[in-house]
Amino acid sequence: MSAFVYTNGQLGAEGVALAEVAANYGTPCYVYSRAEIEQRWNAFNAAFAGQAHLLCYAVKANSNIAVLNVLARLGSGFDIVSVGELERVIRSGGDPAKVVFSGVGKRRDEMQEALKAGIKCFNVESVAELEHLNLIAAGSSLQAPVSLRVNPDVDVDTHPYIATGLKENKFGIPYEDALSVYQIAAGMRHINVIGIDCHIGSQITVMEPFINALERLQQLISSIEENGISIRHVDIGGGLGINYKNETPPTAIDYVKSVQQIFSGGPYEIIIEPGRSIMGNAGVLLTRVESLKRTSHKNFAIVDAAMNDLLRPALYDAWHDILPVYKQAPGQGEVFDVVGPVCETADFLGKDRTLALTEGDLLAVCSAGAYGFCMSSTYNSRPRASEVMIDKGRMFEIRKRETLDDLMMGETLLPDV
Repeated sequence: MSAFVYTNGQLGAEGVALAEVAANYGTPCYVYSRAEIEQRWNAFNAAFAGQAHLLCYAVKANSNIAVLNVLARLGSGFDIVSVGELERVIRSGGDPAKVVFSGVGKRRDEMQEALKAGIKCFNVESVAELEHLNLIAAGSSLQAPVSLRVNPDVDVDTHPYIATGLKENKFGIPYEDALSVYQIAAGMRHINVIGIDCHIGSQITVMEPFINALERLQQLISSIEENGISIRHVDIGGGLGINYKNETPPTAIDYVKSVQQIFSGGPYEIIIEPGRSIMGNAGVLLTRVESLKRTSHKNFAIVDAAMNDLLRPALYDAWHDILPVYKQAPGQGEVFDVVGPVCETADFLGKDRTLALTEGDLLAVCSAGAYGFCMSSTYNSRPRASEVMIDKGRMFEIRKRETLDDLMMGETLLPDV
């Protein structure tokens, strides 16, 4: 978490103390560092020096339009999985011609809107999707640019809910069927085959599964091209992990070098879809201790953030470091479970954390920039948190905290009868 450091005993980023953010915008609150976002995107981009490439940030990781705008200004492309994400890209100033549309369940109206916007490519995941897309493109007298997402059946050491490259997963076209599906696609009048795509999962911290998948992809490309079908780009997906606790994932440079070695013999544009590896450690969730509950079995620190704000611990049993905003001396504190007010036993942000706490203390839940706010909800009728971007010593509220009126927007009572 290089962006968030202690200065004069206070945790902050880019010269702004998190206590100052809390004083201005309240808690719970997501806080991001623009400098960290840019540094991590630029590290990937620089690693590809001399290689035709396109970084397509995975919008699902964090879809706030201010975040997307920061990346669009750098020249980023975007990986989307819905027409809502496409609209966010457009409103943030992103270029639709740099958008790839992934996802196993694209609706027909979403395909139509993406075609109309002029996106770079559809990552198609089934024959049925190909047939739908061909018909929709025909209705507009267009050709849909397509790559097929291939499922290489490669195992990865990650949570099973975020592994996507095994044959039992819903994603992609089975490796053994891919060549025949490419031949079907090539015969469709309104489909323009331009690439191949593969994404094996998320929070992967070693190179071996990436290499195994891409070597299988390389073999498949040879067979495809031997059958007269030209491949112009190779989309290697995303999935590179970050350091939440004690992981040591490859650097952007090491990751890219491995990719380049595999595809050094082909004139392909390489597309990469980083999300977590750009945003994860560029953000924290700021929360305040409401009360302390001590029992003979457990101590609980009850905070104002909850599983509706940060779902990852409840959903994946994910570990996030939790730091006091005001630095504590080593060896102080008691062991607490840090929990929220939602009526679920799964409502925890961290278990068995040693902290010296009093009511009103501020805590920062680290590594929360990706799959944080974007997975949040209004469960228990709790308004969603605000989001703040720190930029060169200044704070900008990039999403206002929801109000109670916001919670019930669009709802109506039944008429009297």
